[in-house]
Amino acid sequence: MLLRFFSFLLIVVYCTSCDKLPFSKKDKKQVLDTIVDFTSVDFSPSFKVCDSLIDKAKKSNCFRNTIHKKIGEELQKFPFTVKDSIDEVVFMDVVINSKGEIILQEISSTENLKQQLPQLDSILKQSVQKLSAIYPAIKRGIPVTTKYKLPIRILLKD
Repeated sequence: MLLRFFSFLLIVVYCTSCDKLPFSKKDKKQVLDTIVDFTSVDFSPSFKVCDSLIDKAKKSNCFRNTIHKKIGEELQKFPFTVKDSIDEVVFMDVVINSKGEIILQEISSTENLKQQLPQLDSILKQSVQKLSAIYPAIKRGIPVTTKYKLPIRILLKD
């Protein structure tokens, strides 16, 4: 009789294993969100004038408008003389690193524009260097590096 009781007790203990008890370690594990979308940022880079905006779209538009305005103001300081009228778009690839430094990577323009305005590349480099402090883009509360392709329209009449 005693042997049956111990056999029954052993079977009961075996059937109710430790993973069904409330002190299991599996219940205490925190589920982490490990999927990160690296193609977008929570907040785009911004200038000091755009920093007070809260809406993501408005802040992004403010940044784009401000950078175009500042580069345009720098370009207007230089007297350009051309033989033929020019109405073209120059693309500038810029990187804004996590420290807020802006780095000009590449300037893409047509051969016609390069022939008529050979000094344009150096003027664009100077205008990018003169940009005021930029706050970097934010992803999950961490400053991150972003890359932008800025179109700059060059419209000159002879």
